[in-house]
Amino acid sequence: MSFEEKPYLREVRLKRDEVDNFDVYPFCIPAVKELEFLEFHPDVTFFVGENGSGKSTLVEAIAVSQGFNPEGGTKQSTFSTSRTHSELHQFLKTIKSFKKPRDGYFLRAESFYNLATLMDEVGYLSGYGGKSLHEQSHGESFMATLLNKLRGNGLYIMDEPEAALSPARQMAAISAIHQLVHENSQFIIATHSPILLAYPRAKIYQFSESGIYEVSYEDTEHFEITRDFLNRHEEMMRILMEDD
Repeated sequence: MSFEEKPYLREVRLKRDEVDNFDVYPFCIPAVKELEFLEFHPDVTFFVGENGSGKSTLVEAIAVSQGFNPEGGTKQSTFSTSRTHSELHQFLKTIKSFKKPRDGYFLRAESFYNLATLMDEVGYLSGYGGKSLHEQSHGESFMATLLNKLRGNGLYIMDEPEAALSPARQMAAISAIHQLVHENSQFIIATHSPILLAYPRAKIYQFSESGIYEVSYEDTEHFEITRDFLNRHEEMMRILMEDD
């Protein structure tokens, strides 16, 4: 696949001239307030940041702008349990390649239970390995989706997929993602996982109070804090547990 064909999603821009008030949600979130544009890697792009930094808000808006259900699933998933997503997607301009992905999925940890319930109700389990997602652990159902539902040549957007995955399963997820990348797929992932973030050559965007900026893996807080804790875990535990 040539560069002109991939990435499927090249860039997203905030239509700032259409925003009436940057003091209201979600435009008041610093990362959104300062957003001009983001360029995506042909293979894997990560969003990282503290809770409330806006990474899930933006990844959700990107997914909705591409036609996905805000609660997750494929573009054909039309269920809705609650309307909690923002209208940010209406203010995004996306720039794509001329080639459209043949597959797509929005994997969202927060509402995956609702999606699994829908799959049971409609009896559509073949795409997930033929077994009810509710009859598997949370991690097993996530991996069943990653290994069976995602078929390649696709645009896959994920919000905190590590939420249900053990460290070993996160490493297995990297292998699955890498296989799909080799099958001409593109990933945009919001994550807290220093394991997933280690995927080589990925573009990593840090969400902070000063906006969004690109960082290397070793410069992410996730890597630095995890490394320091593991290298000095006894000392860190003493500091964390000592009385004031």
